Amino acid sequence: MRDGTVLVPALAIALLAAGCASKPAAESERQAKPAPIPVSQLLRRPGGFYNDDAPDGPPPLDLDSVRDASPRPEPFNSRANEPYTVFGKEYVPYQALVEYRRQGTVSWYGRKFHGQRTWSGEVYDMYAMTGAHPTLAIPSYVKITNLENRRSAIVRINDRGPFHSGRIMDVSYAAAHRLGFAQSGAATVEVESIVFAETAETPATLVADAEASGIFLQLGAFGSSANAESFRSKIGPQLEGLRLVPRTILRDRLYRVHVGPFKSRAEANQSVEKLRELLGIRPLVVVR
Repeated sequence: MRDGTVLVPALAIALLAAGCASKPAAESERQAKPAPIPVSQLLRRPGGFYNDDAPDGPPPLDLDSVRDASPRPEPFNSRANEPYTVFGKEYVPYQALVEYRRQGTVSWYGRKFHGQRTWSGEVYDMYAMTGAHPTLAIPSYVKITNLENRRSAIVRINDRGPFHSGRIMDVSYAAAHRLGFAQSGAATVEVESIVFAETAETPATLVADAEASGIFLQLGAFGSSANAESFRSKIGPQLEGLRLVPRTILRDRLYRVHVGPFKSRAEANQSVEKLRELLGIRPLVVVR
């Protein structure tokens, strides 16, 4: 029961009451960046159980037999991970897997969105172990633990939302069943991201700490060189106009993506603002 995304125009009025799946669009449209969503097109509803969103009759399968999502490295969906705006608030999704752990309230969304397109372009299946998060990378995986009954589930993030300050994410009906809150509609949980162990070779752009010194801007830090390389490859073309080349260094067991060196802190600070506008992130000034 998310609070707003883009749907099929013919169904928008009826389905945006809970606001989850994005509209089925032509392939060319799905490649475009999600447009800001006017508040007038959305009807905000709190999370919880709604009779008109539950399965229409017995589920087509034994929900107890639905397995957790199986975490595996996947290419990121660049379109689904671009910045977007809902209710006048800008969201900047992560461009790679990150360490994430947070406690809060989750709800579920079901029949109203079953078979509709998610933010990623995939079809929403209320009987699969999936979830929606405002900023975690798509696709990625999280472990959710119900703090009230200690039940847990692993879900695959393939959608955006909820856009409601009272909830940290939404899950499918199957995941809510596994976690034990399908009837109550919401639960207090802990959400923890699943970050894969290092499997890729050290990227060619990895440089030794001693190779360069001076003032740099850190654009990201990752536990995996593969994730750092994915991020570096994505932002590299965007930085060509600024004549900045992102490079990865290994320091304190983290793969850090830096640009520089800069002649002075003043010059670095000027680039901070340019990069913030260009990438939607605020770099950290570091001295090596």
